Amino acid sequence: MASRSETILITGVNGFTGRHLRRALQTAGHRVVGLVRTRSSEADEFPADLGQPAALQAALAAIRPDCIVHLAAISFVPHGDPAELYQTNLFGTLNLLEATLAAGLQPRKILLASSATVYGNPSVEVIAETVCPAPVNHYAMSKLAMEHLARTYGDRLPLLITRPFNYTGPGQDPRFLLPKIVSHYRDRRPVIELGNLDVIRDFSDVRFVTEAYVRLLDSPVVGETVNLCSGQGTALRTLLEIMNRIAGYAIEVRTAPDLVRTSELHQLVGCNRKLFGLIGELPVYPVEAILEHLYRFPG
Repeated sequence: MASRSETILITGVNGFTGRHLRRALQTAGHRVVGLVRTRSSEADEFPADLGQPAALQAALAAIRPDCIVHLAAISFVPHGDPAELYQTNLFGTLNLLEATLAAGLQPRKILLASSATVYGNPSVEVIAETVCPAPVNHYAMSKLAMEHLARTYGDRLPLLITRPFNYTGPGQDPRFLLPKIVSHYRDRRPVIELGNLDVIRDFSDVRFVTEAYVRLLDSPVVGETVNLCSGQGTALRTLLEIMNRIAGYAIEVRTAPDLVRTSELHQLVGCNRKLFGLIGELPVYPVEAILEHLYRFPG
C-alpha cells in the first residue's frame, strides 16, 4: 500500500472522470500529472497524443510516474465512427503500454478503465466479474478487446482493470442519460425524447467512483479485473418519477425511434462484493441523492 506522496499520471485528465479524480488524488497528497492532446499552459500537463508513440514515450520518460491511470477513451456508446472507437480505445492503450516499456519504466501500478458494457445481456440479474463478457456494440467490443490486449502485458507491467457501470456527477456531458434528463427538468422543458423506459441500470455517483480509484491505487492490488458499481438497479421510468418529485412537475415523455436500439442492454446491474473485499466498503449514494445533487449542482 502506498504510504507516501506519489506522482500519478492520468490520461484523459480533463475529461469528466479525470477532473474529479485529479482533485481527489491531490486532496490525498499525490502529485497529479495529466497527458493532454494539445499544449497547455498548466505546469502539470504534458502534450502527448495517444496516437503518436514517439511523443508518448518522450512524455512518459520525462514524467516517470509511480502510477498510471488510463481514462482517455471515447466513452459515448452510440459514437458514429466504429474505426475511431477502436483506434482510440484499443490502439491508444496499445501505444500507452508500449511507450511505458520503451521508456524503461516500471510503475507500481497501471489502472485501465474498461466498461461494464462488455458483459452485454447476460442471463443473471446481478453481474459478477466471473460472468463471461458478450459485447453487443462496437463501444463494448473496443473495451473488451482493450482488456484482452492489456493482459498480454501482464507479465511485464502491473495492470489493474476496472469495469465501471453507469455513473454521473457535475460536469458530465449532457449527451449522457442522467445529465440529459436532469437538464431538461432544470430548464423546465415540457417534453423529453427518450428510448426504452424499461431498461434497468446500476447508477453510481462520480464521488463513489473516484474514491474507489483512490483506494485501488493506494492498495497492493494488481492483476485483477473489478466492477465499480452500486449493486442496485433502477428502471429509467423510475428515474423520471423521482425527477418529477424533485422538480415539482411531470414532464411529457416521447419515444424517439432513433433512441430505441436493437442492441440495447436491457438490464445492467453489477455485484460489488469483489470491490469491497479488495478495498473495504464505500458509501453507496442512493439514486435520489445522485439526481438531487446533479439537479442542484450541474457543474
